Amino acid sequence: MRNKKKRSKPYQKSLQKTLTSLISNKPKNKSLLILLRYLILLGLMFTLPLIYKTFTPLTFYPSIFLLKLFYDVTINNLLVIINDKTFIQIIPACIAGSAYLLLLILNLSIPMKLKKRIYLIFISFFILLILNILRIFILSVLFYHNFIFFDITHKLFWYFLSTVFVVLIWLFIVKKYSIKEIPVYSDIRYLMKNIH
Repeated sequence: MRNKKKRSKPYQKSLQKTLTSLISNKPKNKSLLILLRYLILLGLMFTLPLIYKTFTPLTFYPSIFLLKLFYDVTINNLLVIINDKTFIQIIPACIAGSAYLLLLILNLSIPMKLKKRIYLIFISFFILLILNILRIFILSVLFYHNFIFFDITHKLFWYFLSTVFVVLIWLFIVKKYSIKEIPVYSDIRYLMKNIH
């Protein structure tokens, strides 16, 4: 047993040394971290199905819960039936998967410490989730009550406000957590300064 511990120490030191040198602020290492972030970002572009799979139940069931506070609601797959007379179908666009992906892209396109990055992704996703649940609830109530401007309101929420939600969430994150960097631009500026 003692021999195993002695053998593992050099590997641990080597790994620790490698991680320390990678995280240091040397231009070469920082450039590698930038490359790594953008490679991760590129890989995440193909995770939209995973985002929908994750956020569909997280959006759908709380929306139903809110509706059940005021109406008799039954569900059949992603079809919501309010008081046995109004049928509402929750489609993938209602989940706003692209909005989550955009927040993820914005987050990964600026330099910051890993712990802060994970925290800010969680906060921004949580805010978007709450806003989206409220959006679905409000639109469902308007549809149930045959609101005369429902179609316009729905399109306004869908095309315009979903983008505004993402922008406002990002601006809130930037202001609240004192982010000084500009997505993508700060990385390009750094790389241009440090090209030899």
